[in-house]
Amino acid sequence: MKIFINDVPLEILHPFDLRDEEHYDAIVDCNRHKIEEVDLLDDILLLNANYEDIGHVIDFLVAKKPRKLDSVTLAVKKQKKAIKFVKKQFNIIKAAGGLVEKDGKVLLIHRLGKWDLPKGKLEKKEKNREGAIREVEEECGIKVGIDYKICNTWHTYNRNGKRMLKKTAWFRMHCLDDSNMTPQTEEDIEKVEWVTDREARQHMYNSYRSIRYVFSRYLLLRTDPVIRKGE
Repeated sequence: MKIFINDVPLEILHPFDLRDEEHYDAIVDCNRHKIEEVDLLDDILLLNANYEDIGHVIDFLVAKKPRKLDSVTLAVKKQKKAIKFVKKQFNIIKAAGGLVEKDGKVLLIHRLGKWDLPKGKLEKKEKNREGAIREVEEECGIKVGIDYKICNTWHTYNRNGKRMLKKTAWFRMHCLDDSNMTPQTEEDIEKVEWVTDREARQHMYNSYRSIRYVFSRYLLLRTDPVIRKGE
């Protein structure tokens, strides 16, 4: 599981699923060393973290936007219990969105100074696919159809002093009609634009890490039907 907290990815893995150690800039064994803020730099791997350690890392990420920290990976043997513990630190809401294609271009929105993808909170008893279509159509003023699921993302934010964890289901979509395309200004959307892959990659530098993750998964699935079938 990967959660984006203040735009920093926190990944919870079982030790068997770890990448090569060269991927990490620092490796800390929590059984031997108490985690301090000064430890949280670059790409860090934390081994044998207990609930207190995990809670400390979450509090740090929520309270600050650490500019010197690129990612945190927690390697824990009881992965499922650790994930459950992390989820309990937040109020969970569900959302859905889409990455829409038309004539070799993809649709991006510009909201609050960042490039983004259309998405939104699901209504009561609404299914992921239904909510994804509704949100994309409302935010962009177009008609769409779903092709396949890209991935899920988890990201956090604060609302009225409460910690929120949003799970978003993402779908690859095709455009059916964009003759009335217009940004939903009441949702702070300033622009809706069709862009090439190259332009989209450039815009990703002024986006969120969770959105960059969705875009990278979309590119991978688009070029590898075997992986897409597995999705």
